[in-house]
Amino acid sequence: MLKCLIALQGKLTMPTARSRLGTYGEGIARDYLKAKGYRVMDSNFRCPWGEVDIVAREGDCLVFVEVRTRRGSLPYGTPEESLTRKKRDRLVATAETYIQKCPDPPEEWRIDLIGV
Repeated sequence: MLKCLIALQGKLTMPTARSRLGTYGEGIARDYLKAKGYRVMDSNFRCPWGEVDIVAREGDCLVFVEVRTRRGSLPYGTPEESLTRKKRDRLVATAETYIQKCPDPPEEWRIDLIGV
């Protein structure tokens, strides 16, 4: 098992089980997108409004992918059910920020959700 340390405000900490699960789910999602012909452009893009897990291209379309990973659906529901309105609004704002920073942004873009 590979262990890694995360620097957090000058302190080294071990990743939590939750962050390891999220990283695992993002890896599965990234592999799935690549197998479907998407070109992954960026991962974990952050701005003041939030974070988007994966930014990819599908042809001429820029795709912002939110990955939600769960161990099971009980008692918290499915990965899809965990996406709140607040998180959706932040995803839109983050996607718009990413597009503004692109030198030649595509005309089409969308936000997808992958549940693992």
